[in-house]
Amino acid sequence: MTALRRILLTLAAVLLLVVLVAAIAPWLLAPTDPIQTHVRDALLPPGPAHPFGTDQSGRDVYARVVHGAGRSLGIGVLATVLAVVVGLLIGGLAGTAPRFVDATLMRTNDVLMAFPEFLLALVVVAILGPGVVNVAIGVTLGAIPVYVRLARAQTQVLRRAEHVEAARILGVGALAAFRRHVVPGVLGTLSVLATIGLGSSILAAAGLSFLGLGPAEPTPEWGLMLSGGRNVLGQAWWISVFPGLAITLTVLAATFLGRTLRARVEGRAV
Repeated sequence: MTALRRILLTLAAVLLLVVLVAAIAPWLLAPTDPIQTHVRDALLPPGPAHPFGTDQSGRDVYARVVHGAGRSLGIGVLATVLAVVVGLLIGGLAGTAPRFVDATLMRTNDVLMAFPEFLLALVVVAILGPGVVNVAIGVTLGAIPVYVRLARAQTQVLRRAEHVEAARILGVGALAAFRRHVVPGVLGTLSVLATIGLGSSILAAAGLSFLGLGPAEPTPEWGLMLSGGRNVLGQAWWISVFPGLAITLTVLAATFLGRTLRARVEGRAV
């Protein structure tokens, strides 16, 4: 690994750590109330009192970015975890079931994979209606197909591995051998992919919120904040730029760490 890549990897890890702290304990970084309005302080540019400026209602943009990390990151993490679990279940079933069941599941999965993840999530939320829960469901369903395909491929490889066959010869039942020897290996592979998919889930959730399908005002959420400042972008650029930077840097950091981890697991040079 080159020195530049080490520096970038360290910066990405530090950034994600800061975002994690902001998501878990935002008051440590921004004690200001993110929904408290001060009409006299509306549209103030970044300065000592307000590092990221204020919005149309005089709310502190820095406090809203920090407190918005919990919802933006929370939706992405929740959707990714659920997608991994469901992908493991469906992919594991497809990898061990009779051929006609495998074919049915995978052809359905192929149809879903033909649609971009964000478009699939958008369709789901359009059907279910706006809201944080429905956004999480939509992002989860949009991410599942990738994990299903990988879980199926890994299941078919691991179920024929020598240690699994040895366990069966020693009298271990098929279900027990699958649970003890196949599932951990598949889950490990999916976990590596999930570090990359986390960035996509955060981006998809922010995109849906930008379209008005996620949390409602005055809830601090990065995508919603980005949308709230678009009409005054020429007059108060900071309202949209700072939450946009938060989304961009978080997604880049998560993706960079995920790709580095995947390269190490696969034994490739990083």
